[in-house]
Amino acid sequence: MAEEKKVRKDRGRWFREMKSELKKIVWPTPGKVAKNTGTVILCTLCVGACIWIFDAVARLAISTLLGLFA
Repeated sequence: MAEEKKVRKDRGRWFREMKSELKKIVWPTPGKVAKNTGTVILCTLCVGACIWIFDAVARLAISTLLGLFA
């Protein structure tokens, strides 16, 4: 019985602490979220383009080498 009360007390304390920590969070504004999303999309496209170019160059180099020795 005493253990059960302790578990409930600990659980209650945990929820109070969680609520307290959530109040400390500074949430970004919608404008900041949109700006960060745009940045992530732009960086993703740039990295994707670099990978695509590297893949095309590597494919051309391999097909050229295979053409020379075949």
